[in-house]
Amino acid sequence: MRLFDAHNHLQDARFGNQQGELISDCAAVGLSKMVVNGTRESDWPTVADLASRHDCVLPSFGLHPWFVHERTPSWLAKLEQHLDACPSVVGEIGLDRWKPGLDYDGQEEVFATQLRLAAERNLPASLHCLKTWGRLHELLRNSPLPRRGFLLHSYGGPTEMIEPLASLGAYFSFPGAFAHERKTRQHDTFRRVPSDRLLIETDAPDQALPGDRVTHPLGQAVNHPANIAAVYEAAAEALDQAPDDLARRTEENFVRLFGG
Repeated sequence: MRLFDAHNHLQDARFGNQQGELISDCAAVGLSKMVVNGTRESDWPTVADLASRHDCVLPSFGLHPWFVHERTPSWLAKLEQHLDACPSVVGEIGLDRWKPGLDYDGQEEVFATQLRLAAERNLPASLHCLKTWGRLHELLRNSPLPRRGFLLHSYGGPTEMIEPLASLGAYFSFPGAFAHERKTRQHDTFRRVPSDRLLIETDAPDQALPGDRVTHPLGQAVNHPANIAAVYEAAAEALDQAPDDLARRTEENFVRLFGG
């Protein structure tokens, strides 16, 4: 089976500059493409470098809501330069009212600016949302959107929002963390995701699988992106789907949203 990781952070310093070895491990389990998401100005060059050296890496450049307060006056110009330099995704962008102590001021302005940029260029966007689903839906309804669609990574919103979000162009990705037994609500929600809008992600180095499902341990709870095969297996079980059927549909969905 050809596997596709719709969202990770391979550039993260927790990987200790071992990205080449990690990618070899990913190839060994059948991974074809991974979307590597930048989160701030300081890591965008690393994402670009990984994409230049590894064909499996699809770069994504965006200012994550956790780092909006770190932006420089030239952040948007830098973002546009990266998007000009290579085919890419806009992300990780979004809204967050969950993280303790995080200032919400500025998040909506930065999110709207980046979403508009994705729409103008018809680039897929990778969206983060925690504890602000109603407001996100409102902004999406009233904003230009990329025609090819956008990803709600690690979707944790209400089940009843699946249909209205999908009608706007949303795709929904299932992470390894949803394999934990306590995530029964998320399983129920993902069973409502249309088959042509489902994707799989690792969110590595975060959102690790339950320990007994981890195939590539890295220690200190760092999630190896080669655990993608185990995430596919967990998703197939949670959604009561045949693994081959899930892999085939996921590949079609990935290519439709992100390109081949």
